[in-house]
Amino acid sequence: MRCTHLDAYSRRSCGVHEAAVTGEAAPGEARGLPSASRRGFTGAGIEPETTLLPRDVTDSPDAPEPHPLQPLLPLLAHIADESAHVVVVTDAEGRVLGRDGNPDATRVPDRAGLADTNGGMTTAPATRPPVRVYSEEQLMRMLHVQSRSAAPIIDPDTDQVLGCVDITDTARSPHPATVALVCATAKLAETQLALRMHERDERLRRRYEALGGRPGILLSPTGRVISGDPLGTLGERVPLPAPGERMILRDGRFVLLEPFSDGYLLRAAPPPSAPARLRLHGFLGSGSPTALVGERHLPLSLRHTEILALLALHPSGLTAEQLSFHLYGDDGNPGTIRVEIHRLRAELGNTIGARPYRLTAPIEADFLELRHLLASSDPASLARAYTGPLLPRSESPEIRRERDELEVQVRTCLLLRGSPDDLWAYAQTSGGREDLEVLQRLATTLPATDHRAAAARARLRA
Repeated sequence: MRCTHLDAYSRRSCGVHEAAVTGEAAPGEARGLPSASRRGFTGAGIEPETTLLPRDVTDSPDAPEPHPLQPLLPLLAHIADESAHVVVVTDAEGRVLGRDGNPDATRVPDRAGLADTNGGMTTAPATRPPVRVYSEEQLMRMLHVQSRSAAPIIDPDTDQVLGCVDITDTARSPHPATVALVCATAKLAETQLALRMHERDERLRRRYEALGGRPGILLSPTGRVISGDPLGTLGERVPLPAPGERMILRDGRFVLLEPFSDGYLLRAAPPPSAPARLRLHGFLGSGSPTALVGERHLPLSLRHTEILALLALHPSGLTAEQLSFHLYGDDGNPGTIRVEIHRLRAELGNTIGARPYRLTAPIEADFLELRHLLASSDPASLARAYTGPLLPRSESPEIRRERDELEVQVRTCLLLRGSPDDLWAYAQTSGGREDLEVLQRLATTLPATDHRAAAARARLRA
C-alpha cells in the first residue's frame, strides 16, 4: 500500500467503490486482492448496493460432510469467546462451517445473507498468505462498517488448503493484533490437525507391526510413507496407483498396492511379463489398418488407428487432454479419449500403459519404418515402402501434419536421388499420380517405347 495515512487510503478505496457502482474508470486501484474479490462478486451477479445475497450464492447443498475441520470448531470457537470479534471458519470454497463471537458484529453480515457463505474472504484460501480487507474495500456498501482478517488453514497431510479462518472487526481497519490473532488461530488449527494425523499414523503403524515379518511398505490414505522404508529411498510420499495395479519404485522394485486398514500396503510383485510385439500394418495408403499382437490379428477402427498412430509417434506418452487436442483440436473431449483407450486396452492387453498413455510393447509400424528409411536416404527401399499417405481418411490435425511432412520428404528424396523405377513406384500413389514434375521426369528419362513413359505422357495430357 503506497498511502501512508489511513484516511488517504480510505478515500482512495471509496473512489474505487464508487467507480464499481457507476461503471466509470477507477481513480487507481488500492490493492489487488480486494479488486479480485469485487470482480468475483460482480461475476456472480451481485451489485454494490445489494442488501441481500441471492440464494444461489448462499446456498451450499453440495458441502462435503463431514469436513475435516468440523471436529476443531469448538476449539476455534473458544478464540471468539476470548475476543470482542466474530470468528468464522469456512471450507476451501468459502462455505461457512462454524461461527461464534460478538453478536453486534454478526448483525450486518446476517442481514446480507452471509451466514452460510463467507464471500468477503474467499480470496484467502486461494492466495495462502493472510489477507486483510478494509471496510471500504468490500463491494457491498452495507459491509463498509466492518473490516476483516483471514488466514488459510493448510492440511499437514496433503499440503492442500482445507479452509479459512476469518475474524470480523467492527472497526473500519483491521488492528495489527487482529491479524496476528487470525494467523495464530489458523496455526492452532493446523497443529491440531497434525496431532490427529500423527495419532492416526500411530494406530495404523501398530496394526502394521502386528502382522510381523516384513509385510510391505505402509502408506497413509494419501500416499505418505509411514513404515517399511527405513532408508527413506521412497521420499515422503508416493503416487498412489489403483489398488491391484503394479508400479515401479525408485529403486526398481515392482510392487502392488493393497488396501490395509485405513491405509495401504505396497507389497513386492514379480516383474510383468514382456508384452508381445505390436505390429501395425496398413497405416500407409488406402489399406485397412490392422494390429497384430502376438498371433492375434485385429482390425482397427479409424479412431483406434489414429490413437495408436499418435502414441507411436510420441513414445514418451500423451495425456488424455493431449490426445484429445491432437485428434480434435480445441473441440476435443478428454472423456471420449479415456473411453476409447479403455476399449483399446481390452483388445490389446498390456501393450498400452497409463499416466500418461503410451505404448509399452516393442512396436513395428509401416510409417515408423518409412521414417527410418528417410533417415538412411535409400531411395529404392523408400519407394517400395511408401505405398501412400499416412491415414488418408484422418482429419486429426497432428496426423495431417505428419502425413504432409512424410509426403514432402519422400517426394523430395526420390526427385533428388531416385531412379526412374523409384519415381514410377511413387507415381502409383495418390500423391504422385498427378504430380507434374514426377510425370515430366518419367516422360523424359524413360525410353519412348517404355509403357511407363507412355502412361506418364498420357497423364500429362490429361
